[in-house]
This record gives sequence, structure tokens and C-alpha cells, in this order.
Amino acid sequence: MSEAAPPARLRLMTWNIHGGVGPDGAFDLGRIAALIVRHRPDILALQEIDTRGRGVGCLAPLEGLGIGHLAEARTIAVPDGHYGHVLFSRWPIRDVVLHDLSVRRREPRMAIETRIATPAGELHLVAAHLGLEPLERRRQAITLAGLARACAGGPTVMMGDFNDWFSFGLVRRTLARVLPERSSLKSFPACRPTLRLDRIYCSAPGMLLDTFTDREARHASDHLPIIADIALPGRMVRPVG
Repeated sequence: MSEAAPPARLRLMTWNIHGGVGPDGAFDLGRIAALIVRHRPDILALQEIDTRGRGVGCLAPLEGLGIGHLAEARTIAVPDGHYGHVLFSRWPIRDVVLHDLSVRRREPRMAIETRIATPAGELHLVAAHLGLEPLERRRQAITLAGLARACAGGPTVMMGDFNDWFSFGLVRRTLARVLPERSSLKSFPACRPTLRLDRIYCSAPGMLLDTFTDREARHASDHLPIIADIALPGRMVRPVG
């Protein structure tokens, strides 16, 4: 009897790049891109991409990563550029939906929801950057939990900057029943990380194989990236909750 093939292993990475500005005050997407290339993510979520006042071609280092499919959420758009977050994938992205998570009088926020056709099967994925105020994040987390519940039967991943710095924060508690696995690495501030702002959540036990970060990122942003290897079986059943 032949052995069952092991589940596919995918590499995910989420990183708040602070507009491409490092602790030295320099705008340098080249060093951002170099660190990303070192880890060769299959799926990459970047927050705080900011082209305002930077001129045409400022995103060239990111466009040269070779991760060919993308979806972006421009939460702020002005005549001289835009600000927001982007999801990159090595494989085709389909059914992209931008969910408005904005709360009145707070900074505009969006979540990118999509389905990615990986070699191991379809992955339902949401990339997000949540707000700074606790009740704002609670409303946003309830929306994200609803997106996870609506995807019955298939694997779901949520990744990004959740700005949830409390040990048992509102976001973590709200997402726990539908996304029981999560990274738990400290990512902020990059020079001496004490807060777990950036996370990768998975919908089923056993999906999250390994998580790590790269301390060299402290030279490029005020956040460290969260990098995870996940297992994506061809067929998974989500826990009911």
C-alpha cells in the first residue's frame, strides 16, 4: 500500500513596512525587497505601502519581487499618491472583495478577501490592517470572524497587522473560535519587540507548521515580519463555532 502524500507546505509572510521608511529616516524599498526575497514567500501581505509624494516608479523594488499576482486596498488616495496595503501571491487570485472596515472619524481601513488557487487546492485568504482604538478593532474583528464563518469547508488564513497589543485582546478573543491556530511572535517595536501586533491566523488545527521572524528587519521598518509555513491539505474541514 502506498503512503499518502504529505500535505503541501506553503510559506506566508506579513509585514508592516512603515511606508518603506526605516529607523534611519530613509525611504528605501530596496532593503525591504531584499529581505522579502531572502525568505521566498508564496503569499505576501504588506501593510503601510505609501507612495504619497514619492513620484512615479517608487514601488519598483516591490514590483520586481517576481510574485506575480496581487490585490491592493488603497485606503487613502490623493493626487500625489496613495496609501494602503497589498496582497501578493505566486498563484492566481480570484473573487477579490475589498471590505470597508472603516469606523467613523477614524483612519480608513479595509480588508482584502480573496481565493488563491494553490497547487494543493484553493485557499480562502483575508489580509487586513486594523485600527488603533479598541472598540474600533472589536467591530472590525467581528466582521473578519463573519468572513471566516462564511467560508464553510475550506481552509482559511487571515494575516496582517491586527494592532491587538493586549495579552487577551478583543481581536484574539473574537477570532479564536473560527481561527483556532495563530502565530504568537512579538513584532513591535522592531528594535526591541514586546507586542504581538502582527499575526497569521489559521482555521484548522495542524495548518500552522512553523513561525519565525527576521531581526534584520529592524533596519528597514518599525515592525518585524511574521513568516509562517503552513500545511494545506487538499481537503480540510473547519471546526464549527
